[in-house]
Amino acid sequence: MRAAFPGSFDPPTFGHIDIIERSRSIFDELVVVIAENKQKQYLFSAEERCAMMSEMVKEWKNVTVMLCDTLIVDLLKQQNIRVMVRGVRNVTDFSYESELSMMNKTLSPGIETIFMMTRPEFLVLRASSVRELAAFNGDLSALVPPIVADALRKKYH
Repeated sequence: MRAAFPGSFDPPTFGHIDIIERSRSIFDELVVVIAENKQKQYLFSAEERCAMMSEMVKEWKNVTVMLCDTLIVDLLKQQNIRVMVRGVRNVTDFSYESELSMMNKTLSPGIETIFMMTRPEFLVLRASSVRELAAFNGDLSALVPPIVADALRKKYH
């Protein structure tokens, strides 16, 4: 069974890697989908995010990375993927993700969403907080892999 883990991953964090690692052990194949929303402003381009994520998951043979600039459910239908994995840290995330799940279910009834709770050590890990910490030249070593920390330092300093 194939599943997808979509997100903006701006930047990818250890929390994202945790969800990927756990999901890849459940599904035969996991596709990490780097979302490109033209209405959203990103620190990293879609290509940069894709390159970082590809490097981070290269050891896992059942994980691939792809870009998406359409509705995620449309891409999943094209790719014949019926399961979407969403990481959830707290009640606020769950509320947002459940509403999104219901919208996706309306658009594509054949796609199921599975919510995966984050590990406790990643409860407060947000990409926006990582960007802010990086802007102030803070220690990122517990939050993101070295490839991401290096890319953040290059962006900000």
